[in-house]
Amino acid sequence: MGKKEIAKILLNVGAVELSPEDPFTWASGIQSPIYCDNRLTMSDPIGRKQIAEGLAGLIKTYYPETTLIAGTATAGIPHAAWVADILGLPMVYIRSKAKEHGRSRQIEGKVKSVDKAIIIEDLISTGGSSLNAVEALQSEGIEVVGVVSIFTYELESADKAFRGAGLSYKSLTNFGALAEAAIESGAITAESMDGLLEWHTKLKAGLLK
Repeated sequence: MGKKEIAKILLNVGAVELSPEDPFTWASGIQSPIYCDNRLTMSDPIGRKQIAEGLAGLIKTYYPETTLIAGTATAGIPHAAWVADILGLPMVYIRSKAKEHGRSRQIEGKVKSVDKAIIIEDLISTGGSSLNAVEALQSEGIEVVGVVSIFTYELESADKAFRGAGLSYKSLTNFGALAEAAIESGAITAESMDGLLEWHTKLKAGLLK
């Protein structure tokens, strides 16, 4: 499936929400008029299967050496499970930080030092949470070959962060495709889209903190 088709899945399931008057706050602190909640795709049996097949396709095309699927908690976990099933590979998931009780693990599941892991995210904004997951795996001696996600905001800051870590990432769809699909479907008015595009331009230019 193409980027616009994946974007339509997100729109159809209601995963995209606009709130320009009361913006959402990202983990990085950035104020955003758009929120993309890809967790909602879990409730769409057809859509989630198409997304899982798309992610598996990215892995087979760009990261064929993968031997371990790693999902980020929490939104990446179900997609990682479906992808691992499609590819017939073992799976683990990665917490944002180690548990403060029990075995105090950040990574749940079995890992081996010879593993070559791919990380599955629901979305990539600045790349910070993805690289936190990368560091968790690397601290266990696991080689990370890349990151795949459902959606990316197409930010240069994310590209720069991944380049700095010596890694690449691939996404099924992106902000541009989502904007185009939203206008075509009537999910977003032209007036709202103008403001959204202005925000995205400033964000890409590093003018928003």
